[in-house]
Amino acid sequence: MAEPMLKVSDLHAYYGKSHILQGVSFDVFPGEIVSLLGRNGVGRSTTIKAIMGDVVPQGSVRFKGREIAGMKPHDIAHLGLGYVPENRDIFPSLTVRQNLLLGEKRGAKQPRWTMSDMFKLFPRLEERADTPGGVLSGGEQQMLTMCRTLMGDPDLIMIDEPTEGLAPMMVALVGKLLAEIAQRGISILLVEQKLTIALKISHRLYVMGHGHIVFEGSPQDLVNNDEIRQEWLEV
Repeated sequence: MAEPMLKVSDLHAYYGKSHILQGVSFDVFPGEIVSLLGRNGVGRSTTIKAIMGDVVPQGSVRFKGREIAGMKPHDIAHLGLGYVPENRDIFPSLTVRQNLLLGEKRGAKQPRWTMSDMFKLFPRLEERADTPGGVLSGGEQQMLTMCRTLMGDPDLIMIDEPTEGLAPMMVALVGKLLAEIAQRGISILLVEQKLTIALKISHRLYVMGHGHIVFEGSPQDLVNNDEIRQEWLEV
């Protein structure tokens, strides 16, 4: 079996004295879509922040066979780990085109994604290429954030709540983009509240509860497990 692209082992993280992550372990393999599910406040976003170095991690985080726990976020990004935060960190005064250009990573290899790819996937971004990012709708800003991260040509992309607050049509578009990303051989770690999207596109799912993993399996395994869904996911 292939080596995991990302291997997280016994990950702990704290906010002040609060022990948020309490020994989280999971893998993401090359070309795989893995969803991290759970109610708000169980530590899903903290998990990807700890992987990215935005929160101090304790434990092991191996990316492409290399230990990255404790490295600076920009150094981790240069290794090929992309991160789309929940707050859609675009530059509001820069145009769509300028925002996308900022995502580009200069390197020797030919990138998998070009600006014309982004415009093909999302004609709406091309229509608004010379519009400041700040005047885009929430859904358009979400597309822009994801596309800008892809312009950096990551091997694995971590996406935090991409469908939060989006209209159903935009949710469907995000799902389509995620499938397209995976088709190009890029691994995805998805933090998602909407079970329908996660069940539809994920190869495997992990459910978090109170700072640790309480379930791992396929979408079908989760559908069949009423107990886990009721205890850890349903409102």
